[in-house]
Amino acid sequence: MTTIPLVDLASQYAALKTDIHAAIDDVFRTGLYIQGPAVAAFEKAFVGKMSAAHGIGCANGTASLSLSLEALGVGAGDEVITVSHTFIATAEAICHVGAKPVFVDIEPAGYGMDPTLIEAAITPRTRAIIPVHLYGAPCDMDPILSIARKHDLKVIEDAAQAHFATYRGRYVGSLGDCGSFSFYPGKNLGAYGDAGFISTNRDETARLLRKLRDHGRTSKYEHDVIGYNQRMDALQAAILSVKLKHIDDWIAARRKIAAQYDARLRPAGFKTIMPLADSGPVYHLYVVEASNRDAVAEALGRDGIATGVHYPIPLHKQAALSKSGPHRPLPVTEKAAAKVISLPIYPELTPQNVDRICDRFLKCAQP
Repeated sequence: MTTIPLVDLASQYAALKTDIHAAIDDVFRTGLYIQGPAVAAFEKAFVGKMSAAHGIGCANGTASLSLSLEALGVGAGDEVITVSHTFIATAEAICHVGAKPVFVDIEPAGYGMDPTLIEAAITPRTRAIIPVHLYGAPCDMDPILSIARKHDLKVIEDAAQAHFATYRGRYVGSLGDCGSFSFYPGKNLGAYGDAGFISTNRDETARLLRKLRDHGRTSKYEHDVIGYNQRMDALQAAILSVKLKHIDDWIAARRKIAAQYDARLRPAGFKTIMPLADSGPVYHLYVVEASNRDAVAEALGRDGIATGVHYPIPLHKQAALSKSGPHRPLPVTEKAAAKVISLPIYPELTPQNVDRICDRFLKCAQP
């Protein structure tokens, strides 16, 4: 019996091995391992593809969020509205700058921030909104941006799982004041280690971000702000530049796999990701709801099919964030957290294996 992993990075590496090694060798020949031409080239290529004015590579996705918050003036005593159904890095970054995360519920179709709940969460201390394009499905950004303009709030898009997803013909990460990306290895565009990225159309914000990520430098030994060591290294940039050339094909493959899952699971009554009609999701994860999730995971595991849960404990129930409460009720978040299960999805997954996964899922799962 062939094992089906949740993500197959080994197959991806095998296909790219020659080009990856050549790109790494180029960095070795230059001897420039921190920032340098490899990082500059990747920044230009990535931000050019997503049609934003500026791109700033950094150490990881969490740093991209915290640096963006600081560059936009969010700090101690401020509040930032976000969602609880996400990885902890979203709220963690808010806490890193001394602000408080304020959670609003998600909408049940695509699991994104519910725009109708934002205004009720705004207080005199609110400074920013962080919508999360979870699973690669864009949030409904136009009403979020409209509310932000009305209340003079900054918007940072957490696009860690949504590289090159589109909302009404525009790339996510180019819509708000800043876009935050992660290149954690398992992401649709993943490094071979940690790396992150910030996109912005704000010239002054970009200048400040470049200083903040690199010790507040204005030159090698001159510093006019207190910064951080949050730089992207050249080896990761070189690897990402190779992978970037394939991202469109990988996204197309993910969409095809998701459509095959939908065609098998939705008619049987199962709730899957339902992206906005005018959006182009990229399916970093394929999520379906099952009332007997744990039993499903166990049954699929016995058949050599890996699964995951993203995410089983909402942030408002995490011990690390207990001091940021009390929190308003989040019924949709809690329902999703109790039922979602992630099925394998990666470009190399064959239609035959998708059918095998669906066959086994449908034998044991309950809506």
